[in-house]
Amino acid sequence: MRPLLREVGVGQKGVPEDIIPWIKENRQDILQHVSIMLTNGKRANGKDIGVDDLPRVARIRYWVEPDGRALRYCPFFHRAEDGMVYCKIHDAKPKVCIRFTPWNEEIRDYALNCPACREKAP
Repeated sequence: MRPLLREVGVGQKGVPEDIIPWIKENRQDILQHVSIMLTNGKRANGKDIGVDDLPRVARIRYWVEPDGRALRYCPFFHRAEDGMVYCKIHDAKPKVCIRFTPWNEEIRDYALNCPACREKAP
């Protein structure tokens, strides 16, 4: 069964547990790529909210441009000169990324199209 793109990372809904440490550690590099929908219907960029705003968060979405436009690739994907692929935020990556296993047979079809599994970076 081939999963939808949103089920393996891009466009995936986030969880507050992911963004709390990013806020506390002032990880603007990550938060700028997070879109937040507040309970009053207003949108905010992740870098514009604080821990006190979390009770008003209705939805969190990964990965976006700082202006809110959805990305179709991970902004933290990095292919080094030696051809190896690295996550630029490995120690702080969200749960959806931790659960992403492109080597898993269930998502093999997707993995073959995954930027981390291609020859060239997106």
